[in-house]
Amino acid sequence: MYKSSNRSPWQDLFLHWQQMDWLLLFLAVGLTFFGGLMIRSTELNQPVNHWLQHWVFGGIGVAVAFGIARISYNHLIRWHWATYGLTSGLLVAVDFLGNSAKGAQRWISIGGFNVQPSEFAKVGLIITLAAILHRRPANTLPTFLGALAITLPPWLLVFIQPDLGTSLVFGAIAIGMLYWANAKPGWLVLLVSPLFAAILYSLSMPAWIVWAILMCVIGWLTLPFRWIAAMVALGVNIAAGMLGQVFWHVLKDYQKARLIVFLDPDKYPLGAGYHLIQSRIAIGAGELWGQGLNQGTQTQLNFIPEQHTDFIFSSIGEELGFVGSMCLVATFLILCWRLLRVAQQAPNNFGSLLAIGVFLMISFQVVVNISMTIGIAPVTGIPLPWISYGGSALITNFIAIGLVESVANYRRRFSL
Repeated sequence: MYKSSNRSPWQDLFLHWQQMDWLLLFLAVGLTFFGGLMIRSTELNQPVNHWLQHWVFGGIGVAVAFGIARISYNHLIRWHWATYGLTSGLLVAVDFLGNSAKGAQRWISIGGFNVQPSEFAKVGLIITLAAILHRRPANTLPTFLGALAITLPPWLLVFIQPDLGTSLVFGAIAIGMLYWANAKPGWLVLLVSPLFAAILYSLSMPAWIVWAILMCVIGWLTLPFRWIAAMVALGVNIAAGMLGQVFWHVLKDYQKARLIVFLDPDKYPLGAGYHLIQSRIAIGAGELWGQGLNQGTQTQLNFIPEQHTDFIFSSIGEELGFVGSMCLVATFLILCWRLLRVAQQAPNNFGSLLAIGVFLMISFQVVVNISMTIGIAPVTGIPLPWISYGGSALITNFIAIGLVESVANYRRRFSL
């Protein structure tokens, strides 16, 4: 005889989310709240309320994350091409309908809001690569090259906007997911070798020659048709080094300036180097304990451009000091650890690849953003997840967390 359940609706609701990684979600929400506080601190003397908008978008993001976590992530396998097509289509639309600012065309106006499709395209790429790689491991060249072919169109569309920072995030996602899907490390080294060859050619000719020879050896050891592969690897790296100066002229003027001031910020102290110089002054002024929330001189006097977006970490360093900055870094480390834990415990390859893709997206942005504000990486315009102001980026991050929470929420059900 059928026996009715005595559980209350609230108990049924809890059972739908009982396997969620609550610490992961709590950390994301906490970072969003903290981000609003810091954004407010950067705008105390300005007639704007970006901090309030940050919290509103954060609330929307949390609701979206809960909704996604409630649905089995396995349904996405059937819809990955639709997701890929939608996000790529929005990137194409930017070229025709997009709004330009600061030399880049990255936004589409929808309902009075500026939407940045490249942010959502990150999640679209993660879903598509996870769906492709879960069926076949990347330890065969056809699968490896197929994954690269999938990555290339959205990467190229973002690169020509131009948005160098986001295109680097796409590259980090693709390379990391291929490694997680058992791609040979030598293939990944060969994949990025032309970039290093172009850099070494400008810095040190002997180092460039050694690098090209090393790539020749790796091609011989890891690819079929060894002698042909070795010669191709050698030729590509030689050509990349020589063509580096040609590609240099492809970059926009502001992108060139960012790379130049990375090596010598004092070269343009009132131009491209101004951001980095003021950022380092602010972080240094914070010393151990900081000058106090809303008390930073560099922050409150608006010496740091874009301090509520890309350079928010500079304000954190000045007002909360080394201790506050390290607490933030520790929070990100714990969050990334939880993402890795879900990836390791996922019941199938698709879930594991989804979680690792989100891990790569978040961790890469954190490392690059903090590195550029302290001067150990070029300025690339990558925001600090959940901290920097930006509605598209914030909601994208919560969509990504929702996907990981879905993997966590359904891991035991599918493993039983």
